[in-house]
Amino acid sequence: MNRISQKLNEDNNLLSIYFTAGYPSKNDTVSIIKALENNGVDMIEIGLPFSDPLADGPTIQASSTQALKNGMTSALLFDQLKDIRQSVSIPLIIMGYFNPILQFGVEAFCKKCQEVGIDGLIIPDLPVEVYHSEYKAIFEQYGLINVFLITPQTSEERIRYIDSVSNGFIYMVSSASVTGSSSGFGSTQTDYFKRIADLKLKSPQIVGFGISDNETFTQATQHAKGAIIGSAFIKHLTKNGVANIDNFVASIRP
Repeated sequence: MNRISQKLNEDNNLLSIYFTAGYPSKNDTVSIIKALENNGVDMIEIGLPFSDPLADGPTIQASSTQALKNGMTSALLFDQLKDIRQSVSIPLIIMGYFNPILQFGVEAFCKKCQEVGIDGLIIPDLPVEVYHSEYKAIFEQYGLINVFLITPQTSEERIRYIDSVSNGFIYMVSSASVTGSSSGFGSTQTDYFKRIADLKLKSPQIVGFGISDNETFTQATQHAKGAIIGSAFIKHLTKNGVANIDNFVASIRP
């Protein structure tokens, strides 16, 4: 069974952490992954840096720009991860935009993911219809779960279509803004979380965007399977490097 599916079956209040590969330094990727797993994180999203990250706020954009300056590439990421499964067992997901994957070659990229032990992909700019008609068979051939995003503006019809195509979880964007732009959740967002929960979808939901502390993590996981933290962790890395990751995780889920 795919590690993502296994984790979704086993646990609630899942904590997933996003970081940008090659940031703060080019060779920090593996150290960050190991530290996150050692401190009880349930899943990790490894950001593939891209020069035009439209869905990302300034914090993640800056980390992506620096990672590219550091020399980070898809090929280098796969090389860094070649032995990761000798020491790390939790689900690993690559999150990135479709252009670098197309340049690498979709099937070649999926094959490398399988070789190094990647469990899934999140590609915000790959429309679900295009995935369904052109790439689903390739992803499944290499054992990869593709994760789709929904927002408060996504229609119920489209949500149900995404649910029917999904074989992992649905990434529930907490608001229509970019990452890292909100602090705390108001009634609009909590009503949205409840509305999606009431749809009784087959795919569990994990909330992303705006999760930065124990309060927002608790709010997000009240109606969802888990929550994803990105910008707040990148800020921690910017300030502390790879030190004190234990303190960061403990502040989210004591």
